[in-house]
Amino acid sequence: MSTQPSTSTSSGASTGGQIDITTLPIPQLSQLQTRLSQELEHLSTSHARLRAAQARFRDCMRSIKDGVENRKADTPLLIPLTTSLYVPATPNAKKPNTVLVDVGTGYFVEKSTKDATRFYEGKVEDLNKNLSDIEKVVGVKNADLRAIEDVLRAKVLAEQQGGGDGKAGQRKEGGGG
Repeated sequence: MSTQPSTSTSSGASTGGQIDITTLPIPQLSQLQTRLSQELEHLSTSHARLRAAQARFRDCMRSIKDGVENRKADTPLLIPLTTSLYVPATPNAKKPNTVLVDVGTGYFVEKSTKDATRFYEGKVEDLNKNLSDIEKVVGVKNADLRAIEDVLRAKVLAEQQGGGDGKAGQRKEGGGG
């Protein structure tokens, strides 16, 4: 059984293939570990932002259902201007089941409540796919990071037990004068 740890990251390799991390020196392993940790942090932040966007779209669907479709015709609504400022408004009597949907970059489109709900359901579904993709990448990167940490730990231990011979051979400094 030959299971050599390898990682799918390309640390400077132009081919982008897998690297046998057991052949890398300790400084390169440390750099790779740092880079993977930063990538994981970035992916985690992106994941959290996508989850928040998904929650906002679900809130929009809930608002359409509760605030527009299930209300009495003469009941005024409170429209948010900011997160803490609301103004009362009465929906247009001619178009009681239409809403303005923010489709991005400041553009609003008038849609029926059913079309608006479908629009937000599509957004939630798209975000589900993106979140699933991110979770897969995070899983692979976590496995890569664990493998790198294991090899790094083994190399540091071997270096300590071997009297530090490995360090001098890995670092070449131009000592000319």
